[in-house]
Amino acid sequence: MSFTTFDQAPARLNRCELAVPGSSPHMFEKAAKSAADVIFLDLEDAVAPDDKPQARKNVIAAINDVDWGNKSLGLRINALDTHYTYQDLVQVLEACGERLDLIMIPKVGTASDVYAVDVLVSQIEAAKGRTKRIGFELIIETALGMANIDEIAKASKRNESLHFGVADYAASTRAQTTQIGGPNPNYAVLTDPDAAGNREVHWGDMWHYALARMVVAARAHGLRPIDGPFGDFNDSDGYRAQARRSAVLGCEGKWAIHPKQIAVANEVFTPSAHEVDKARRILAAMKQAQAEGKGAVALDGKLIDIASIRQAEAMVAQSERMPVA
Repeated sequence: MSFTTFDQAPARLNRCELAVPGSSPHMFEKAAKSAADVIFLDLEDAVAPDDKPQARKNVIAAINDVDWGNKSLGLRINALDTHYTYQDLVQVLEACGERLDLIMIPKVGTASDVYAVDVLVSQIEAAKGRTKRIGFELIIETALGMANIDEIAKASKRNESLHFGVADYAASTRAQTTQIGGPNPNYAVLTDPDAAGNREVHWGDMWHYALARMVVAARAHGLRPIDGPFGDFNDSDGYRAQARRSAVLGCEGKWAIHPKQIAVANEVFTPSAHEVDKARRILAAMKQAQAEGKGAVALDGKLIDIASIRQAEAMVAQSERMPVA
């Protein structure tokens, strides 16, 4: 490991993060009883401008009165280039109790954006005598944010996770698409012609670089990488495919913009019993190898070494955070 290290963000189960509009209080109780690990009450994109004052009141009541169980509870504020942000923070934080765990900052472009929110939140916490420090979730959804992602990731001790906001990122980069996540038939290559002159089309993942870049920045700075929304909530197969590729790249979870997506996210980001058993066997084999003075050993016909221990430990730790059925 490098001599330069970063503290790891607090461990939270974050397989599925459910978005709930602050202007829709009839959804709050259902969300609280859902199987989502994290819920964020949204004051930004899901709330029309004229509805934002009432949405704040709804959110305050929900934080104080709804039984959220053991879920992590967050609040998505409006972006810093609007005139809503300070009211979101001041009104909600001064009126709600300490049940709120996280603040989600959208469209983060520079480290200064995070600093600005941190200053205000810190002052409110001090003034109100709040004892629990609120964590930050940061959405990377602009070209500027992606360009400054490493500085953003280390901008505050409150930072816990980076999220990929695919729709606004597409708009920011002027991508030729109007869908929210998923593949695009125009992002493809043609194979060379075969003997008969036939060619095949192979679709690519147009979001691969952005998501992989976010994962690297998050992990390098001790944060959780979380994949964002998938717009077609009736396409469970498409959502599952996107979640699987996110998990392979290193994401810990994915957003759900509809309750239909919760079970799929939980399925994909929950290690299987087979995977956990293999991880435990790796740890046992390496413990025996080290006792014998060996740095590597074969298990199931494959080499395992010190790096395998770190992978296995991460897998076991993740499994131990899963809720008991």
